[in-house]
Amino acid sequence: MKIAVDAMGGDYAPQAVVEGAVQAAREYGVGIILVGIQETVEAELRKHPVAASLPIEIRNATQVVDMLDSPATVFRRKKDSSIRVANDLVKSGEAVAVISAGHTGAAMAASLFTLGPIEGVERPAIAVLMPTVRGTSLVLDMGANVDCKPIHLLQFAVMGDVFVKHLLKNPNPRVGLLSIGEEETKGNELTKEAFKLLTETSLNFIGNIEGRDVMMGKADVIVCDGFIGNVVLKTAEGVAGAISAILRENVGDNLMRKAGYLLMRPAFQALKTKMDYAEYGGAPLLGINGISIISHGRSSAHAIKNAIRVAMESSKSDVNRHIHHDIVQNMEMGKAK
Repeated sequence: MKIAVDAMGGDYAPQAVVEGAVQAAREYGVGIILVGIQETVEAELRKHPVAASLPIEIRNATQVVDMLDSPATVFRRKKDSSIRVANDLVKSGEAVAVISAGHTGAAMAASLFTLGPIEGVERPAIAVLMPTVRGTSLVLDMGANVDCKPIHLLQFAVMGDVFVKHLLKNPNPRVGLLSIGEEETKGNELTKEAFKLLTETSLNFIGNIEGRDVMMGKADVIVCDGFIGNVVLKTAEGVAGAISAILRENVGDNLMRKAGYLLMRPAFQALKTKMDYAEYGGAPLLGINGISIISHGRSSAHAIKNAIRVAMESSKSDVNRHIHHDIVQNMEMGKAK
């Protein structure tokens, strides 16, 4: 098994990407193809003497995607960019998955147009694991599709259900539709129609859930359009940052508070770890004919290592075959009714 990693993508590339790849190769024994400007990646790899004994290779890519590049420009004019070449490796079968912490839109477009969608899937979706009081919930779509149709939300639900079943080992995930009220009549036309479709599936659909339910773990799979999903994601990141800032400000120079903080430090550290996106590695782009993991732009080496782990687990679980099967099954069920 080999995984293609965009060595030039991310705020801390190539340093953090190469380091994370080395950690993954050493810990998991997985083959890594680092894609990027040859001399730049080689120089970074030489900083890790252990890499010489690991299954890591470099594939040259002469172009780098800029954050100001449009996805269309990257696909049409930067065919030798690290994002594009990494996806080409998956298409040719040289790698089973691609990982990039670079330009999200470009990474998504490169995977979609190079690998294509799974048969039966109309719109791929970015799926993000979010920490909750009961563990984690998978939320999708997180930004791939701003405008959706009810059938797209249905397919997001099916793909999320498959991911949670086979990677998180939850045999009967609770699927919730994000809306402005629990009642079936609440929401806009999109959610109302999607609600009807979801009730006709074999999914464990628990109905509408509200924004306050997301972090409470009321559902294992949470479905919404990409506009709402991205707002939820950025809001959660902001809340986590605000909590940390408020704690630091209130501890200040007060000795009693400092003492209390030291006593509570293990609990605060556990909370920080649980809220840290690096622990979850990256967000799979579900619904494409291959495995594509989109990592946070500020990914550290630890985050890249975990993204590689997610890619490995997705490949071993044969997620795409299950998605195709369940999409077809639920679509036929809907037609029958």
